[in-house]
Amino acid sequence: MRLCDHDIEKWLNKNQLVIIPRPSKNRINGATVDLKLSNKFQIFTGYKIDYIDVELISSKNNHDMLQQKITHQIEINEGEIFFLHPKELVLALTVEHITLPDNLVGWLDGKSSLARLGLMVHATSHRIDPGWSGQIVLEFYNSGKLPIGLRPNMLIGAVSFELLTGSAIRPYNKKKHSKYLYQSEIVINK
Repeated sequence: MRLCDHDIEKWLNKNQLVIIPRPSKNRINGATVDLKLSNKFQIFTGYKIDYIDVELISSKNNHDMLQQKITHQIEINEGEIFFLHPKELVLALTVEHITLPDNLVGWLDGKSSLARLGLMVHATSHRIDPGWSGQIVLEFYNSGKLPIGLRPNMLIGAVSFELLTGSAIRPYNKKKHSKYLYQSEIVINK
């Protein structure tokens, strides 16, 4: 069961769900909360290797391969535009820092008006685990034919919240190696 706008406000008022800065009422829709884009972007400029071995990266035993990406982070000022070019993958952050309790899961969705321009807001990871806390990393991909201009503080997506049947016994904040907990910077891999 997903929380409706009235329940989202109740959970926020009771600090069971925390969103900082707290969204205004006009950003809490029927079943979602609109999220804003921060000014931080992580750009992939190339690789020092010929291919990525997904098995080695996900094994957590091979950190050398993780270091083969050539990236750099940029911050743009208010009023500036970041251009995402066609067929480009870039990471970014939401402005909002979200903290979920152990009985709630979040779901990130892009805005349909931006999707119709070719902007994907998340490549695959749109689930926000129970017990997770931090700024959401967005996985932008431009599948269109023209560059897309992105500005700090623009509405970029929405998050909905689904009530679990009970409290998770292994929430994200209790995992021994929860690599994205409390992220306030763009974390590629740890």
